[in-house]
Amino acid sequence: MEKLRNLFAVKKNQPEEEELDNNITNQDNIRITYYQSGFAAAQKATGKPIVLKACLQNVYNSFEDQCRNQKIEQEKLKKPYHEEIERQKSEIKKLETAKEINDEKQVEYNDKVSQIKDDIIDVRVNPNNHGLIVERNPKIKFYIGLALLLPITLYLLVFYISASYSVFFKEFNDDSLSSAIFDAQAFSKALQDGALEAILIVTIPFVFMGLGYIIHMMQKVPGVASKIKLLGLFIITFLFDGLLAYVIEKKIYEFNRTPSSPDFDLTIAIKESEFWVIIFAGFIVYIIWGLVFDFIMKEHESLDKINVFIRAKQKELAKINLELKENGIISDSIKSKITEAKGKISEAQNKIDGFIFPVKKYLHYHHQYVEGWFQAIGTEIALPARQKDELLENCQTICNNHLIALNLNEDSTQHTIYTQN
Repeated sequence: MEKLRNLFAVKKNQPEEEELDNNITNQDNIRITYYQSGFAAAQKATGKPIVLKACLQNVYNSFEDQCRNQKIEQEKLKKPYHEEIERQKSEIKKLETAKEINDEKQVEYNDKVSQIKDDIIDVRVNPNNHGLIVERNPKIKFYIGLALLLPITLYLLVFYISASYSVFFKEFNDDSLSSAIFDAQAFSKALQDGALEAILIVTIPFVFMGLGYIIHMMQKVPGVASKIKLLGLFIITFLFDGLLAYVIEKKIYEFNRTPSSPDFDLTIAIKESEFWVIIFAGFIVYIIWGLVFDFIMKEHESLDKINVFIRAKQKELAKINLELKENGIISDSIKSKITEAKGKISEAQNKIDGFIFPVKKYLHYHHQYVEGWFQAIGTEIALPARQKDELLENCQTICNNHLIALNLNEDSTQHTIYTQN
């Protein structure tokens, strides 16, 4: 056993390169020495299994100690783990750079989210700050205009239903002269006359409101031609309303006409107060309706500009929140990879701090030692054949139990790594 220790002993003053060369050169001598050591030990112990058990344990302990002390061999075996640490450190640097970039994006996204939320709040108060040409408080003005438009619209519906009924269907008599301009029963009377009559007088007011809508839309079209068309629409509306007043006035005149009365014409109509009452009660109110309608439409456009701006910002906010979520997932993934890389570094460092046990090499030397032991039993120890066979079987059992106890066999990995605790 002393011979084995001397053979594996590390010469401290010897250069590492020379030590490596000597180790390579001495491989054959080592194998022979193990064989001779086993042979000599078996002779001395007369092949006793219990002695073999102790000898095998000593061989293993001696081999393990020498492995721990062979610096060059250990460094050679640990080189892949040093390389693994360098790879993981390089990977961590890349991941940390990616994490910094990702964190900067995260800050940018959060700043954008805060800015968009501020814009959504501020645009209602200061739309001009966001490039929107909008009057102040358009919402209040819109609702005030709408509150005025609704009763005016109701008035026009009632007035033109009554006027159109008087023009198209009403027959004047003593009872109806007082309601020539306004007949509270116009719709019910038209409905009694027939469904089509009722539909006609109900839809005529919408003709005027439709003209008002067209006038509003024409105001948006620039150019002289649009202004001429706009003036034409006002003239047509006035003539339509004047025609209603003329027909109603004519019916009243014809009912009151005497044999000496001249034929009814426009000259007579414009002299009658009812004619102008109908025009002013219809056309002038219609003008007021058109102006209010135009006003609330402009205010609605202002509100719509703000709402369009807010919807655009909300879409942008949803997109950024999605990118923020994806960025968070990427950030978590990077952190996980960094943690994993650090774990691999720690694992590799533990292996470097420990030592690597070359299993295959030990098994080779182990078999050389056992072979010497068995050879000595077979050739040098004088025993009957049956006893010698039993002795060899018992020694073989000791060898097998030794390897099982060390968890070593021919299928073991090339190296066993003992990490530092």
